[in-house]
Amino acid sequence: MLTGELRNQIDRIWDTFWSSGISNPLEVIEQITYLLFLRRLDDLHTLEENKANRLKRPIERRVFPHGKDSKGRSYEDLRWSRFKHFKATEMFTVIGEHVFPFLRTLGGDDSTYAHHMKDARFTVPTPALLAKVVDQLDQVPMEDRDTKGDLYEYMLGKIATAGQNGQFRTPRHIIQLMVELTAPIPGDVICDPASGTCGFLVAASEYLRKHNPEVLRDTKLKQHFHQRMFHGFDFDNTMLRIGSMNMLLHGVENPDVRYRDSLAQDHAGEEEKYTLVLANPPFAGSLDYENTAKDLLEIVKTKKTELLFLALFLRLLKPGGRAAVIVPDGVLFGSSKAHKELRKTLVEEQKLEGVISLPSGVFKPYAGVSTGILLFTKTNSGGTDHVWFYNVDADGWSLDDKRMPLLPEEKLGPTLQIALTDKEHARNNLPDVLSRWKVRETAERQRPRTAQSFCVPKADIVAQGHDLSIKRYKEVVHEEVNHDPPKKILANLAKLEVEIQQGMKELEGMLR
Repeated sequence: MLTGELRNQIDRIWDTFWSSGISNPLEVIEQITYLLFLRRLDDLHTLEENKANRLKRPIERRVFPHGKDSKGRSYEDLRWSRFKHFKATEMFTVIGEHVFPFLRTLGGDDSTYAHHMKDARFTVPTPALLAKVVDQLDQVPMEDRDTKGDLYEYMLGKIATAGQNGQFRTPRHIIQLMVELTAPIPGDVICDPASGTCGFLVAASEYLRKHNPEVLRDTKLKQHFHQRMFHGFDFDNTMLRIGSMNMLLHGVENPDVRYRDSLAQDHAGEEEKYTLVLANPPFAGSLDYENTAKDLLEIVKTKKTELLFLALFLRLLKPGGRAAVIVPDGVLFGSSKAHKELRKTLVEEQKLEGVISLPSGVFKPYAGVSTGILLFTKTNSGGTDHVWFYNVDADGWSLDDKRMPLLPEEKLGPTLQIALTDKEHARNNLPDVLSRWKVRETAERQRPRTAQSFCVPKADIVAQGHDLSIKRYKEVVHEEVNHDPPKKILANLAKLEVEIQQGMKELEGMLR
């Protein structure tokens, strides 16, 4: 949890960039990412030095080489702990002409971070701005993993404009809900084929740290966690850098976060590779058939990205693999042949387990589109029995462009230490979603279809043409009204008429 002082420190860094003319939030976060990476490189080198001194042996793995670079500058001067003391103009020259060229040569290091630095661009415009930002970042405590991760998440929250290609950030509490619903386990191989800032992968790693701490104690599990568990694809290099740094600051050493246009490329080696898919892919409209992977078109013949991504998820998952993915409402009830075929595939050939309808304001201020969460397991042999539906009316935040919290911080999100009152539940349904999901095969089967959540047998869904809109199955509560018999109503009217006439006579007498 960030303190107010730490938030203020980040706000001041952000304001420093803005007041100096860098107003694009993606550019701000990208430049901060580079500087944080430089600080981390120096910390790693310092750790290696300390280890070598303790063991009285040479440094095993040097981050900064001996000697000088091609322009005659000592590599020692490229370290954060050195250049932060330089005068502003010298620091500006060292970082622009020496540090960034050095960053672009780090490809020999197999880490995903080094890979994404190969086209790093230094765009801080003035020595004064650079010196101020370096000084401000140097005062931010970065020793604790939780603090580092929270700080970066707070900065990512400042990306308040939709990116190119239809990208926008999924709210952190919605990500957390989806991770809790799928409950990652230490042996999982997790993929987000539209990873952006890697929010889903970060949340999955945090879930595992909390619920399966052995993942970092057992040697094999730890290696799997750091090297093979997390996979993210994106076709925006800025997002890849930001996402990689997000994973790094949350303590994942070497995730597989790489460039891939998920819909347009051949998936050689990717089919049936993952046990868990978590995603909120961009739904940018339609693609050209010529640019669309042929194996996806075999599953569903369409140009619509939302359907192609669902086909992709089915292709990527191993049998037994599970998914929690966000889809626009049209996927749930669209009437085109492709829509119907894909829903039929989910219901008849796989195991569709849950459909959660989200309120239309969840993704504001980026978009007002209505969406839902699909939860399913890939079986290739059916298995759908009952489908659990939940209609979320409130997620704890106002559903307008401001998205202000409606409850205190400790009562927001899906996992709470305290129970909510009925009034509080009306403002935050997410804890109820999670608790009812856990009993979807028992108590929820008995819930009436007038309730906020209920189960629908597969046969009913098939009878409705595989429509997955909750409105198709929800029943409206009709209040019972007691009516008097006609004779009694007429008698009451006659009595009322007599009383009115008497009242009129009394009023006439008073007026005389």
